[in-house]
Amino acid sequence: MLLGGGVFQRGLCCSAIGLATVLTITALSTDVHAKRAQRARSADSYQPAYSSIVVDANSGAVMQATNADAPRHPASLTKIMTLYLLFERLEQGTIKLTTEMPVSARAAVQAPSKLGLKPGDSIRVEPAIRAIVTKSANDVAVIVAEAIGGDEPAFAKMMTAKARALGMNQTTYRNASGLPDDQQITTARDQAILGRAIQDRFPNHYRYFATRTFEYRGHAIRNHNHLLGTVDGVDGIKTGYIHASGFNIVTSVRRTNHHIVAVVFGGRSAPARDARVRSLIDNNINIAAVKRTAPPVVEGWETALARKDNDKDKKDKDRDDDRTGSAPVRVASVSPASSDSPLPGSTDPIKPNAVKTVTVHPGSMRTATLTPLPSESRQLMPAPAESAQATITTITTVKTEQSPPIAPSVSAPAVPEPPVTESDPSSPPAAPAKMASAVPSVPVSTRAPEPTAKPRSGWIIQIGALPDEKDARQRLELAQTKAKDILGKADPFTERVEKGEKVLFRARFAGLEKNQAEAACKHLKRSDIPCMLVKN
Repeated sequence: MLLGGGVFQRGLCCSAIGLATVLTITALSTDVHAKRAQRARSADSYQPAYSSIVVDANSGAVMQATNADAPRHPASLTKIMTLYLLFERLEQGTIKLTTEMPVSARAAVQAPSKLGLKPGDSIRVEPAIRAIVTKSANDVAVIVAEAIGGDEPAFAKMMTAKARALGMNQTTYRNASGLPDDQQITTARDQAILGRAIQDRFPNHYRYFATRTFEYRGHAIRNHNHLLGTVDGVDGIKTGYIHASGFNIVTSVRRTNHHIVAVVFGGRSAPARDARVRSLIDNNINIAAVKRTAPPVVEGWETALARKDNDKDKKDKDRDDDRTGSAPVRVASVSPASSDSPLPGSTDPIKPNAVKTVTVHPGSMRTATLTPLPSESRQLMPAPAESAQATITTITTVKTEQSPPIAPSVSAPAVPEPPVTESDPSSPPAAPAKMASAVPSVPVSTRAPEPTAKPRSGWIIQIGALPDEKDARQRLELAQTKAKDILGKADPFTERVEKGEKVLFRARFAGLEKNQAEAACKHLKRSDIPCMLVKN
């Protein structure tokens, strides 16, 4: 009996232990599920502030912008400026790629992501660059800061000064890594300036931003920028994340002579950020300019040199401009300067300069010539049609030297137009001014004169002014595809305009009612195609 009782008691004990184990496992499982649900709810409620910008690196035009000037925390995008200052020292020769940089105790205790270096260690400059580009190593960023500035706060002041010199007027740095600091702020527009400047200034060192994997002490480190190698044409440059700013990226894309720089702040996750920047790339890369017309993005002290390099014959052009009454072409610079022109990529209105255009009958192709006469009056005269079957009309406006009076002929009236810019003007067009009656001009052909071009009726929309006519035509075709219902019966045409030595082609649609023009612009802007109304 005692034996049997002992067995029975041991059985009860084992059953109790088993039951307790089951209850414990169930409780742990419930706790795990509860934590997962809490994280999911937290992820759903995470809504970092969004901003973005896309800049055509060839023309300097802003192609898309959302909250581009709103303050944001740069996170690890900070390291682009850290590397900018390091590249500067490499270019000057004060630091070499083989230079060993010591690891301080302060650098070693930085929060991840980091290489995990210990105080007293050292790292050469080249692997340090790759570690910053790929792993976004915070300890290495501090090592660079101390090697150049002596300590990180002093280096942060150098970073801020460099930002100001580049025209990044809304950016302030407090550390070299981008770890959270309430006073470390920037904007999407400023990061686009930096993304362009580092390529213009250091084309040889910029190649490091294309590093996809990096081996250090036997470990392979993959770049956090997952667009490299997966999106055609992406050649860099940097990703970033802190909770206060969300998932961020500055990226550069080159395809068949097109080149854009896109910036996104506020992604809820890395995949969400990447999906957004992919969309921005796809919507803009094919309508970007194919020729570089924008000057290099330079620092303030280099502006004069860039102006000289891009405008060697300025004195001769100024004399010509004085005779023809046109304004000299300005060389753009992102550095702050007192000028009538806004900074590259700015959406500020541009001060109007009156130009003259000619309107032609839909379906025909004519060339208009602006000829100054001794009386200082000017007129536009149509040349013989080159093609009666053209679907996109080309209008040319040129300025020539004065010529002697010739027999009179009738010309089309000229009206003031919005200023000619490489990006789409944002200010409303000036009201048309009445012009004097016909004045003498020179016939452009020995054949019988063509009938005077009839003005286009209704409203015109302009969707860009581009340096290449092919690009202007492609944009017209793209716009017609995006807004087929509205623009299907509109009259597409390009207008060639010369200002000094610069030639631009306006991409326009005519023959619209005001409500149609407004609806077309609204629709195109939703597709990230710039658009403005012009009363014909």
